[in-house]
Amino acid sequence: MSYTEATLQLLSPEGSLVENDATAPYLPRVAAISDAQLRDFHRQMVVIRRFDIEAGNLQRQGQLALWIPSVGQEAAQVGSGYAARPQDHIFPAYREHVVGRIRGLDPMRIIELLRGLSHGGWDPAKTGNFHLYTLVIGSQSLHATGMAMGMTLDGSTATGHPETDAAVLAYFGDGASSQGDVSEAMVFSASFQAPIVFFLQNNHWAISVPVQRQSRTPLYLRGTGFGIPSVQIDGNDVLASYLVTAENLEAARAGQGPRFIEALTYRMGAHTSSDDPTKYRDSEEMTFWAQRDPIARFETFLRAKGEGDAFFAEVASEAEDLAADVRARTQSLGSPPADKIFSHVYSDPHPLMEEQRAWMAAYEASLEEARE
Repeated sequence: MSYTEATLQLLSPEGSLVENDATAPYLPRVAAISDAQLRDFHRQMVVIRRFDIEAGNLQRQGQLALWIPSVGQEAAQVGSGYAARPQDHIFPAYREHVVGRIRGLDPMRIIELLRGLSHGGWDPAKTGNFHLYTLVIGSQSLHATGMAMGMTLDGSTATGHPETDAAVLAYFGDGASSQGDVSEAMVFSASFQAPIVFFLQNNHWAISVPVQRQSRTPLYLRGTGFGIPSVQIDGNDVLASYLVTAENLEAARAGQGPRFIEALTYRMGAHTSSDDPTKYRDSEEMTFWAQRDPIARFETFLRAKGEGDAFFAEVASEAEDLAADVRARTQSLGSPPADKIFSHVYSDPHPLMEEQRAWMAAYEASLEEARE
């Protein structure tokens, strides 16, 4: 499954603006994006890809238990991530590394999570309402829907004050779209007109299952079946991702109910570091999507606007600095104290946890005595 006639694309694979009836309403908004914002789009995509590659290398060297790459999906994530306002809540799956970074998350929290050093990774209240990664496929769509329904009930949306109105942005993949949780989330969102935007990153593979086997029709049509206005965009086009997500979040904040975006992109690497994609993907497909690389496309666009070598060299240097910093900090990580496992199981102190903590301490002390 690739681009269709319904796919909204503002920036062609060759890096030029697409001008037609479908893009006409968006082109003035493209022109209104500041040069600083455009540079940030590119910077975030380049830096996170370098981080991603470094993290994959660290996993291969035994520093991480697992790594979940996002190479190839940077435009879908950067554009949509920047479209959200500070008051919005974001529910990721487990591959949205750059969205977290945009919201203020230190990438080391992801490293620590996948090294097995933390329960959940971070506090959403301290990371721009960027909620925790969810490895139970599709379940975050229900969490996001519950948050959106709660926001409606407590009056934090559609108040007529755009600077404070809030919405929810929920990410999931093409594989998750076949899960019952996602269908239930759309049922409740549509029924209660919850202020949520479902952002489906269709990277074409649910581990080794191709998207064609999951759906006979484009996935964005699943949203329409629940009465949710839905659109399909070129997910390797950061401009389309940014403007379409911003437009749909504005509608959700204004009380117009849920929205559904399918971003056509491609997972250039493995599903996770435990996967071997050469067993189920052919080189022709890889070549097709490599020619539509979101970073190369956007660099061409920026150079045509006048950005020179100095800017791109600066970004490349920043990416290398982050990679080196992450490597150094990862290698210096120690093991957490054994009793950390009992912390935060309950929101308040709990006698069962204290009992288990005491048992663990006594057991460890007995081992020390046996060694002596």
